[in-house]
Amino acid sequence: MTGTAPSLHVTYPQKIGGLRFDFKADCPCGGKTTGQARLSTFFESLGWKVYRAPETALVLMSGGVKFTNLSKLEAYKFQENLIRTMKQIEDTYFELANTCPQNCLVICDRGIMDASAYLPTEDWEQMKADNNWNEIQLRDNRYNQVIHMVSAARGAEMFYTAWVGHPYYDVIDNTTGFEGKVMRMISAVCNRLGIDTGDRLSTNSKKRKFLVTGVLDWTIFPPHQKFMVTHDYLVTPSRKMQARIRKRGQNGQWTYTHTIRRPEINEESVELRMAINSRDYEILLAQRDYRHYSIYKKRTCFLWNNHYFHLDEYEDPCPPGCKGLILLETYTTLEGDDLKVPDFLQIEQEVTGNSKYSMFNLSIKEEMDRTKSDASIDSRDV
Repeated sequence: MTGTAPSLHVTYPQKIGGLRFDFKADCPCGGKTTGQARLSTFFESLGWKVYRAPETALVLMSGGVKFTNLSKLEAYKFQENLIRTMKQIEDTYFELANTCPQNCLVICDRGIMDASAYLPTEDWEQMKADNNWNEIQLRDNRYNQVIHMVSAARGAEMFYTAWVGHPYYDVIDNTTGFEGKVMRMISAVCNRLGIDTGDRLSTNSKKRKFLVTGVLDWTIFPPHQKFMVTHDYLVTPSRKMQARIRKRGQNGQWTYTHTIRRPEINEESVELRMAINSRDYEILLAQRDYRHYSIYKKRTCFLWNNHYFHLDEYEDPCPPGCKGLILLETYTTLEGDDLKVPDFLQIEQEVTGNSKYSMFNLSIKEEMDRTKSDASIDSRDV
């Protein structure tokens, strides 16, 4: 969302205004249409208002447009106008959501980066320049979350790698039956919002983390996006609570996030994540907890084998425990060796659940007693 985003947590008194959510599948059998309907029904049952922005390409193509009949220039102008139309349609729903008196979810049937996948790279770069479009704004700041429903088909990688780099990109694979797949999708959205659904959407997806010693071969590295990321922990009223801010960007364009991790409720910690603007980031930075180091990372985001990975290389200046540290993370329902890790990385060992590699613990200065920290459990520190 543009400007200061409202709280994304249902227990807060203020409304959740205009959560923007991009929904995609790599072919018609991926479950996109059914998934949208089920997601709408679920949130409407919670008392939310749900808007569904239609697929712009379908609307325009149904008017008799055939790409095979278009010249190169006509195809370029069609895609440019398609994106402009998509932006206007989405903005109409976003504006309605931001003034809605109740919690509101906007589901976008595909998003702007999907349209960019139909363009040669040089045409997309020219189109962005002609329209003063910024990719960080179009991809990362415009949508709060991106859901990709994987199908059994192959060969559509270019359409979903267009979203690689989005900070909250969830890939819903086919490791379960279709009903389980839909439930995992709804659960992924609820998790991002911090909605406690109890066992209503039980899922065994969890973060798995691996210690990496290096990249074996960059020449076979899949399409990826690189970002610089800075984390700072903030002072909190309780040692059982974590608060941190994150600055994430590339090419001088940044997104900002404020995360609060509350004490455990029903044996689960509650995490609230809010998009903020640069002004709020600077205000919160003044509340930095000087018992913690700032954490600097070079993050590489990529899709491999139907999983979305983050490869974090810790950068100087960094705490002593982070010198040369490289960690690979993904969220998956797969256990043990069922998860195939990228073969172009040299992986030393899995460190899932090892508090030594929790970002909170890595940031602690020597004078703070790690053994007494009540907040050492690793969180979704993305």
